[in-house]
Amino acid sequence: MFKFEKEQVVYDIAGVKLGGQPGEYPTVLIGSIFYEKHKIVSDPMKGEFDKKAAEELIKKQEELYDKTGNPFIIDVVGLSSEALERYIDFVADVTEAPFLVDSFSPNVRLSAIKHAIEVGLKERAIYNSIDNHVSDEEINSLRDLGVESSVLMAYNPRNVWAKGRIEILRGWEGQLGLLEAAEKAGVKKTLIDTAVLDVPSIGIAASAVKLVKEEFGLPAGCAPSNAIATWSRVKKEYGPHAYPASYAGSAILDILMGADFVLYGPIKQADTVYPVCAMVDAIICYNARMLGIRPKVKNHPLYKIF
Repeated sequence: MFKFEKEQVVYDIAGVKLGGQPGEYPTVLIGSIFYEKHKIVSDPMKGEFDKKAAEELIKKQEELYDKTGNPFIIDVVGLSSEALERYIDFVADVTEAPFLVDSFSPNVRLSAIKHAIEVGLKERAIYNSIDNHVSDEEINSLRDLGVESSVLMAYNPRNVWAKGRIEILRGWEGQLGLLEAAEKAGVKKTLIDTAVLDVPSIGIAASAVKLVKEEFGLPAGCAPSNAIATWSRVKKEYGPHAYPASYAGSAILDILMGADFVLYGPIKQADTVYPVCAMVDAIICYNARMLGIRPKVKNHPLYKIF
């Protein structure tokens, strides 16, 4: 447990605070909904889904926020523009939380975030994401739309180690850095995702979180649980409790390295990750007093869960 020497940036996105020193703010937990093969989705191209089931999942996350103090963002995933726009409209009606506009296709993302801005959701919409494949067209579109917030996916294919994440953010000759790309796009609030590829790489991504905050002071985090979901042997060989323990445990490592947010995978896993993350936040917060750090919010897990 530590204090960063670099001054830490704190962003307020629709009332959710991200950034700061360990112990100042609770970890923001980000659950995904309408992702590929999500059982509540009946037609992923048209965006048809079970509205009752979707609302229950979102309300469960809200309930856990009320119990623990850990804020949330919803990762809204869509395969087509039509679907993603419908999902965004639904989520925006059900909750006041911010949301990620997420798709593998830049065209789908751009169309959906344009829609979000047009219907008055600019402050809540977070583009996910600007990565090493970003084009001039995408940068120009983001600038023209006036997108304020974006995730930067700090995956560096030529250097997969923690320092490679710093390199891709800074850039090099012939490679535009992601931070400069975001600046050109007019993005004012950048959240750095340090890119988990598989289970062993969780440690690299967690180390990169610490490096990002040391070097730039920007809010950083990653998505360790997606890798755990691909670890088939843990389900087959280690008993019924091994998978949920590993799933939640992967988030602990990131928080201990200073993560401001954790993308914890399917929103249905909120029950698994919330109590663990709240406990770790409370422990870090209490210890941070030794470093002269005090919580900046009254509903910190330290004050709510014990």
